[in-house]
Amino acid sequence: MITKAPNKIDNTTKQEESLILWFEEVGIKDIPLVGGKNASLGEMIQELTPKGIEVPTGFATTAYAYRYFIKKAGLEEKLRKIFADLDVENLDNLQQKGKQARSLILNTPFPDELRDAISNAYFKLCERYGPINLWCKDVDPENQEKHKEISCDMDVAVRSSATAEDLPDASFAGQQETYLNIHGVKNVIESCHKCFASIFTDRAISYRTIKGFDHFDIALSVGVQKMVRSDLAASGVMFSIDTETGFKNAALITSAYGLGENVVQGAVNPDEFLVFKATLKEGYRPIIEKRLGSKEIKMVYDLGGGKQTKNIPVLQSERSQYSISDDEILTLGKWACIIEEHYSQVRGTYTPMDIEWAKDGQTGKLFIVQARPETVQSQKSGNVLRTYKLKSSEKDTTKLLVTGRAVGEAIGQGKAHVILDVHQLDLFRPGEVLVTKRTDPDWEPIMKKAAAIVTDQGGRTCHAAIIARELGIPAIVGCNNATEMLNQEEEITVSCAEGEEGKVYQGKIPFEIEEIKIDKLPKLRTKIMMNLGNPEEAFRLSSIPCDGIGLARLEFIIANHIKAHPLALLNFDELEDPLVKEKIAQLTALYECKSDFFIEKLASSIGTIAGAFYPKPVIVRMSDFKTNEYANLLGGKQFEPKEENPMIGWRGASRYYDDQYRQAFGLECIAMKKVRDEMGLNNVIPMIPFCRTPEEGRQVLAEMEKYGLKRGENGLEVYVMCEIPSNVILAEEFAKVFDGFSIGSNDLTQLTLGLDRDSALISHLFDERNAAVKEMIKMVVDKAKKCHRKIGICGQGPSDYPEFARFLVEIGIDSLSLNPDSAIKTILDIAKLEAVV
Repeated sequence: MITKAPNKIDNTTKQEESLILWFEEVGIKDIPLVGGKNASLGEMIQELTPKGIEVPTGFATTAYAYRYFIKKAGLEEKLRKIFADLDVENLDNLQQKGKQARSLILNTPFPDELRDAISNAYFKLCERYGPINLWCKDVDPENQEKHKEISCDMDVAVRSSATAEDLPDASFAGQQETYLNIHGVKNVIESCHKCFASIFTDRAISYRTIKGFDHFDIALSVGVQKMVRSDLAASGVMFSIDTETGFKNAALITSAYGLGENVVQGAVNPDEFLVFKATLKEGYRPIIEKRLGSKEIKMVYDLGGGKQTKNIPVLQSERSQYSISDDEILTLGKWACIIEEHYSQVRGTYTPMDIEWAKDGQTGKLFIVQARPETVQSQKSGNVLRTYKLKSSEKDTTKLLVTGRAVGEAIGQGKAHVILDVHQLDLFRPGEVLVTKRTDPDWEPIMKKAAAIVTDQGGRTCHAAIIARELGIPAIVGCNNATEMLNQEEEITVSCAEGEEGKVYQGKIPFEIEEIKIDKLPKLRTKIMMNLGNPEEAFRLSSIPCDGIGLARLEFIIANHIKAHPLALLNFDELEDPLVKEKIAQLTALYECKSDFFIEKLASSIGTIAGAFYPKPVIVRMSDFKTNEYANLLGGKQFEPKEENPMIGWRGASRYYDDQYRQAFGLECIAMKKVRDEMGLNNVIPMIPFCRTPEEGRQVLAEMEKYGLKRGENGLEVYVMCEIPSNVILAEEFAKVFDGFSIGSNDLTQLTLGLDRDSALISHLFDERNAAVKEMIKMVVDKAKKCHRKIGICGQGPSDYPEFARFLVEIGIDSLSLNPDSAIKTILDIAKLEAVV
């Protein structure tokens, strides 16, 4: 039980001359007094605990205390002499100067008044958490102080907090030292002393020099905070922004077992979760992605050992499950929103946050232990969209060496330099690719010289990832075996330009960089939407100005993220092929009910796309594989018939109400309902493909109703693809069944002209500009307008052929849905067309 905090010190002068201040006495404006980390802790305790955020309390030695120590001991002149010929580009020089400065501070005792101030504050902190009152019971008053020193053994974290730390444009992340599980007043004072010395770590000296900070303008505060027993539970890092793309509406949460240092340092590959902030604030449960990390080790208290902490292996049974629950993920997501909103209000500008959290294994409660402004995405200009692309012709013939988690979206190339020991850093040369197990702040002097960084360990919030983003260097983390697979001095290409998975290729693959200015684009009458299948691209592409997603294809998600046939999941026990059964068992290991795997993966992917463009409409086409394509999914051959012409066979709507497939379609409906009702993403509009007759449409809607997707309820609209001549001829009847149309120009051209679009023999006849196809399009647009139904087109025709785009604008089509790479060009082209139409 925490007792009442000390009375606040209102006198500013008294604060500035205090050796110790409690967190409750400081706020974010007090960075000059207690540094960024401690000021932020005080701010949260004062302002955010009333909003339900838990922050363990403590006290800080002040910047005045640091300067008092330096001045009283006469250290400044000696330190200036050490740094007179500092050269941070010379690693030997940097290491020598750093070691001399640290030794000077460590060998200079604290003045008695500072030791006493720290001792008394530590005793009071022990009293605030209760047990010391029992320890002192029945002890002679004259011996109570001595008894306190013996008995006060509460565990605390001792963290450095510099006065130029956690600023919006310079993180200083990990530049100074942190000590965990510190017990007893003697050890607390010793740890504070070490923190003072750590203002001159090699990485801090280098970072300050690069950022233009004077070493003697910076002071160091030390925070002493009650430990959270996350060694018995889990901890991690979260950002109130997507770290790779800067997408503002997602919170990224990482989690692993044990104390949080392993996540921060990249010593483990943590679990990762994405939460959609906009609907989370409305009370929904929008966990749009869950990714299981390997979590091989955890940091725990070294009870009875010679150190404060140690790493131990994690049991396989714990590694194969998530380290926190969905409710805890959502709570952390809500806290990220509250913290971001508060700091944005305080600073008067949008301020995404980098936050450390911990779960106490004794109480089961969650705590925030640090919060600082995010320093990379928040500093970027939003006016230019920069895209890196490997030349696919060469990529396809180049050997893929390793994969991991992509950091950033750039491409880097150079000779691999594998470094396994910090003592080998001086061998690294500018322009090489740094390959190592993991990095920590000691590696920063060489990281800035690297063309790219590749690590075996770590997740998107580890040290290597944070510094790589800040430096603008592509990095791939969590590769597991990069140090074994990549050869010394081997030329490699490090690509973070292909989605969430980063790839390292052999050799140097040519690539191009495209920059598009996206400000001051004209406003159009015709809506420009985009086609999208890969959810991993959604956040990045959301920065392209558009009116939503006109076609999100489930086929890409099912083929690449689910991989198994839905009927194989529903009938897992009846699978005939043992090899297929084993592969599906591995794929769905986290799921007792195999079909839940399909639902969760599909809902997650749809939710990611819908969230990226929220609240703009996202039109999701229900699955439209042909039988031969379904058969290629894991387990598919057992459930799919062989057709002579799958293109016009058992596909689209005709499968959904068929007894042989309706259960599988039900899984899609359950996922869709989860996205709309549980995640709150009601901007999703399901669309039915290849619907031959209005009656077939009604049968599909009846199937959807069985799973709670009733047209008109909760704003649910259902569209239909217009890709068969019957959709055009009976458009007015289809308009009674559906809320809108999307013209599929590929199939409509094929079926209007009576040709097989896959046949090379007649490919020269395939052209959506054909007069018959254009007449069909004009006819259905006119009918849709007459029936007050929305109508658009999804295909490349409008961007490939300006005259075709002109035709569509002239007949008054509502929207054009294009591939992302042509959206901006088409916006500019359509603006010119609308000006004369």
